[in-house]
Amino acid sequence: MERFGALLLRHRLVVTLAWVVVTIVGVLMAPNVGGRLQSGTTVNTASYHANVALQKEYGGVGANPSVLVVDLPHGVTADSPAVKAGLTAADKVAAGVPGVRDLSFATTGDQALVGSGGTSTLVMVYPPVSGNAVDAPVLDAMGSAITGDVPGAVVHQTGIEQLSAGGTGGGSSVLTELLVGVGLALIVLAWVFGSALAPLPLLSALVSVLTMQLAIYGLTYVTSIHINPSVQFIVALLGLGLSVDYSLLLVNRWREERDRGADNRQAVVRAVKRAGHSVAFSALIASLGLFALIVVPVSFLQGVGLSGLFIPSIAALVALTTIPLLLSTVGPRLDKIRLRRRKSTGPGAMWTRTAKAIVARPKTAAVTGLAILGTLCAFGLTINIASPASTSLAANGPAQQGLAALQHDGFPTGVLTSIPIELPAGTDPAATAATLRALPSMHGVLVADNPAWQHSGSSVIMGLPTSEIGTSHAGSALADLHAAVPHNAMIGGDLVQSTDVTHIMSSWFPVLLGVVALLTFVLLARGMRSLLLPAKAVALNVLSVGAAYGVLVLIWQLGWGSKSLWGIPATGSISPFVPMLLFAFLFGVSMDYEVFILARVREAYDRTGRTNDAVVEGVSRTGRLVTSAALILFLALASLSSAPDVTIKMMATGMAAGVLIDAVVVRTLLTPALVVLFGRANWYLPAWAARLLRVKPSAPGHALDAQDAADADDGSADAPTPHPSVHA
Repeated sequence: MERFGALLLRHRLVVTLAWVVVTIVGVLMAPNVGGRLQSGTTVNTASYHANVALQKEYGGVGANPSVLVVDLPHGVTADSPAVKAGLTAADKVAAGVPGVRDLSFATTGDQALVGSGGTSTLVMVYPPVSGNAVDAPVLDAMGSAITGDVPGAVVHQTGIEQLSAGGTGGGSSVLTELLVGVGLALIVLAWVFGSALAPLPLLSALVSVLTMQLAIYGLTYVTSIHINPSVQFIVALLGLGLSVDYSLLLVNRWREERDRGADNRQAVVRAVKRAGHSVAFSALIASLGLFALIVVPVSFLQGVGLSGLFIPSIAALVALTTIPLLLSTVGPRLDKIRLRRRKSTGPGAMWTRTAKAIVARPKTAAVTGLAILGTLCAFGLTINIASPASTSLAANGPAQQGLAALQHDGFPTGVLTSIPIELPAGTDPAATAATLRALPSMHGVLVADNPAWQHSGSSVIMGLPTSEIGTSHAGSALADLHAAVPHNAMIGGDLVQSTDVTHIMSSWFPVLLGVVALLTFVLLARGMRSLLLPAKAVALNVLSVGAAYGVLVLIWQLGWGSKSLWGIPATGSISPFVPMLLFAFLFGVSMDYEVFILARVREAYDRTGRTNDAVVEGVSRTGRLVTSAALILFLALASLSSAPDVTIKMMATGMAAGVLIDAVVVRTLLTPALVVLFGRANWYLPAWAARLLRVKPSAPGHALDAQDAADADDGSADAPTPHPSVHA
């Protein structure tokens, strides 16, 4: 790393121009990235193949429908001529839009579409492409056609897609929330540095995110794996968090070297040498942790895993090149522009006191930390993975009002998750529908005798379950249908496929955990030259993720705060993709903090030979850094929790809670306490393990570690006096 730093400074003009070009190209190409990404999920299940066949023959009938809830004026019923004329007019509007199909009382004559007392009716409208909602202007035109023939009728619009968009049908505000997060990050950085150095990490983050977008764009041309548009959100989030983490570490180390008397060039080279290893090592672990998602046979997760291989590595590369170049040129001048009184870069007084307190009472600190994690993990074990119920998707807005009207009219919310059933040629749709209507789990089965729903080689009937498919209260509708439909019929639907994907992810999660844990353990064992430290790190990471799951359960599944903070009642479940993405994200980010702390502890131990002294130095010099980095990421994630989509809310709150728990409870409490308790065993790497890992063996420790362990056991001693060379 020292040679890398020196080489970087010798060729800083070339490197600077290279990043300027990459940034400009990134800005120009960023609008085109979305067009290369593919929505939807590819998976080898019967429901997926059914949806593919349905899309080819009948368009988006597998989508969750947009639903018009028509409340009729007093004295008018659904079977009146005026209502049928209005519904027929609405059907013609839908038929005039390429790919749009609808089912109404006029086209089916089915009483399942008529509400209590006959004073309301539903119109089910399906988009041209599954996974999308019908355009609002089309729904508005259909509503106008109905009210044109039925004056006084009130038409509401609702549906799973409209509710998921926050009840307004508008787009996500992820970009806006990320900009808010960047603003909050700048405030924290200004407080951390107390000088005009604050924007440097954000500048590095900007270059990183644009470079990542280019990498994703190029990736779409060289892989057959579908990369979902959600990857752009993950890139922006991880790019911001990791870039700030790595930049903070480098700038902080540069300041330390300057305070020790090094000139600017020496300080830059030493910062790259001493902090660069931690940055590169951390990025390697985070990259492989995300890449491990590729083992799960679900295209969405494989796309995230493939993209994740580049996200931390690009963040590290950008930080290791742009930050040293900026520090070598404008760093000293920016550091002189004071925003507040500059604190020393030496060990923080508060963190030194904290470290000494932990060293003096390691058992108390460990028990406290484990009690917090254990309690949250206990809640995490009760996690229920399923799609949120429709009543939990939006707190207010037109779609929520439409849902309330639908329920008031006596319709079950299961009609929002209709199930298309494709029947082969020779099968009577009406007879099959009559059989399926007898199932107690079905509200109705719709049959439309027109070319939009019946082709020469097949036909589609639409099942309306009583309970919402894919949720934690889905009932037995799917099982009943599979048992009752003809053996060569195909059952599709977005939420039917989502149910299958949930089962796959649940069964593959232990495999993912094992792969990530093994990779992390091996890499940490090589980097730390220890067996106990990586085992502890992996175990604490698992507990940290489990605690984040516990927070998700408390806030969303049980509703402890979701109503007061976001106006959304308890969802009763957690969206299927959230737990696995949360695991990959937190395992990577939290390992950053672990590496930052333990690398500094190991550095001090190699110099002093005293475990307790090493813990005090490591925590006192990295505590402020780790908590500041975690605070920045926490604020960015907390701002994202106000996005309209409930799944993004879950992701944001789970990640924010996980980052905070990991930084405060795990890294600054449990990690140092356990290192103290383990004493010289921390540093032991037997010869056989060293040969396997291809590193030098590590001795069990110096004799004075025994005294450290004794001090820790009885809790009676303060931290030993640091070795004179610790702060040299």
